[in-house]
Amino acid sequence: MKPSPAPPLIRADELAHELAGPRPDRIAPILLDVRWSLAGSDEPGFVAGHLPGARFLDLDRHLAGAAGPGGRHPLPPAESLQAALRALGLTDQSPVVVYDGGSGLSAARAWWVLRWSGLARVRVLDGGLPAWLADPARPTESGLAAPPAAGSVTVRPGAMPTVTVHQVDRAIGSGIDAQGAADHPVLLDVRAAARYRGEVEPLDPVAGHIPGAVNLPIGELMRPDGTYRPAAEIATVLQAVGLTDGTPAIASCGSGVTACQLVLAAELVGRRAALYPGSYSQWCALGRPVATGAGRPGAEV
Repeated sequence: MKPSPAPPLIRADELAHELAGPRPDRIAPILLDVRWSLAGSDEPGFVAGHLPGARFLDLDRHLAGAAGPGGRHPLPPAESLQAALRALGLTDQSPVVVYDGGSGLSAARAWWVLRWSGLARVRVLDGGLPAWLADPARPTESGLAAPPAAGSVTVRPGAMPTVTVHQVDRAIGSGIDAQGAADHPVLLDVRAAARYRGEVEPLDPVAGHIPGAVNLPIGELMRPDGTYRPAAEIATVLQAVGLTDGTPAIASCGSGVTACQLVLAAELVGRRAALYPGSYSQWCALGRPVATGAGRPGAEV
């Protein structure tokens, strides 16, 4: 029987307890280190020090396809993702904990891709590596361990909702024709406000945002230390931008990475957001209309 989805977050003290010793009724989670930044995946940081037994997961090679018409980080082909996860020792039943360098950004992408691929027991270490290191008694390792025994996981894409650029087009059209409809989706752009407004654009060829998108900088859902805000606070923030009970939502960002944090945060409060994997990088690359300025607070597409 397929396991039920795990709660999306685990605290460092909870993880330490799970790793403290074997129990007959519990399988220790597989730890995946997915440290990454815009400069690329941080495997050198992993080699320098990581959680005991962790295995390195490369965001650019394993959690995304080649950049192109689908955006800067399109979804990975199922075959290559499956090969990477099997090489890390995963099976269909594996409990997994993913962590990053503290921002939560790349860990959320790993969480989302693994859930999308059909794995259910996937959690993010809230606060990442810094949360683990906050207690000096918690151990770390360095170097590269021997490869684990090959796993048998089967990647079955589609377990998490996505939308295509054409569906975003239709959502924008419905916004023009049917403002306020009960099933009218909210398109949320989690990039920094200056990028959303089109004042700066360090990565994509055109500055601005998808017309009708509402800006919700991801920092509004996070604490300064990279942990997620309490569920009640997240619910209040989401409600303020139009995501209420029963309202469909689309999560977007620059290239479909940071938006996964919004999907995770929505799940924390019992709501579901579909990911637009191509996000703004695909939208502007395809020559779609682009808007600039602040937009309307709480506006819907």
